[in-house]
Amino acid sequence: MELTIYLAGQIHDDWRDELKDKAERKNFSINFVGPQENHQLSDSIGEDIMGQQPGKVYRDEAASSINNFRTQLLLSKADAVIALFGEEYKQWNTAMDASLAIQANKPLILIRPESLVHPLKELSNQATVTVETIEQALKVLGYVYE
Repeated sequence: MELTIYLAGQIHDDWRDELKDKAERKNFSINFVGPQENHQLSDSIGEDIMGQQPGKVYRDEAASSINNFRTQLLLSKADAVIALFGEEYKQWNTAMDASLAIQANKPLILIRPESLVHPLKELSNQATVTVETIEQALKVLGYVYE
């Protein structure tokens, strides 16, 4: 059985590569999708498609509408979502994607360190499973294949 998993979370480090590598080593049959990881492209896509915008607010609006289209499409086709919250970066997009998964009734594995238990308590309560590490999330996925 092949699953499609949407990987929600910040795009500033290699957590997705770590998760994909570990899943591959476990021989999981998973197709991973997620947000645009090229930060410059993500920020400029609105102007790339619709032309120069009259200011930063309009530039961000144009880009966000296209990024939201992409997220909604890929997340809606996913079998499940993994949302990783780290401590280093602001996590607004992660919270939005996790909320979209909950709203769409997608199974959600929320990864968050112990230090974020309190600020994420409501979101964690709505997630299907909450864990603290990538390895624990992979063990949850592994249980699907048992």
